[in-house]
Amino acid sequence: MDTEARFQAAVQSFWDSRSRQQQKQIQSGKIDAGTRGAVTGGSQMGALEVLVVDILKEAGLDDISIKTKLGLELPGYFRPEKRWDLLVVSRQQLICAIEFKSQVGPSFGNNFNNRSEEAIGNAVDIWTAYREGLLGTGPRPFLGYFFLLEDCERVHKPVSVVEPHFKVDSVFQDATYAKRYELLCRRLVLERHYESVCLTLATNDPATKVSHPAEDLSFARFERELRAVAQRFGT
Repeated sequence: MDTEARFQAAVQSFWDSRSRQQQKQIQSGKIDAGTRGAVTGGSQMGALEVLVVDILKEAGLDDISIKTKLGLELPGYFRPEKRWDLLVVSRQQLICAIEFKSQVGPSFGNNFNNRSEEAIGNAVDIWTAYREGLLGTGPRPFLGYFFLLEDCERVHKPVSVVEPHFKVDSVFQDATYAKRYELLCRRLVLERHYESVCLTLATNDPATKVSHPAEDLSFARFERELRAVAQRFGT
């Protein structure tokens, strides 16, 4: 499997899907020509999910145990359940849970905080549920996080911080949104909230340009981790 080509095509599919959804709602007269239509209905990350599934299957996981549409709920500790984007469950054991998220302009500020809180909260919830025995008694599962950020001028401009009482961590001083997401993703792994995180930047173009700000957050690294999990649990 040519993973690099498949990944490029999957990211392009994300933008194409957003465009189709927006145009469909504009033509139906339900909304104006804004951005809301691009984020309602349909799975924009569908091609990326299929790619991850194919990687897991190629590496040895039985496709019967891979869930992408139904049966995606897992019990939480602070809430009854949470629906994930992709699960691998085998013999009543959770092997893998992955979230696919994105951030597209123009509003990066508030959405960065929302995405941060969401990623941290989901991880704390599932690991606490695991500690309490709500996810079976098997070994620690693989928790993955894939994030796609629109690569545009806005995400590469330094962002000021607000410090009315205390100084923020110095690494955030004048950091761009792209850098903020890089720090978030790396620290999610360092603190073991997620086993592996992929941060992808992609331009919103008919021929999207895809890049990764750091090797440790690249899709190649993410793929290696996925294959290792599949080989460890494969039947």
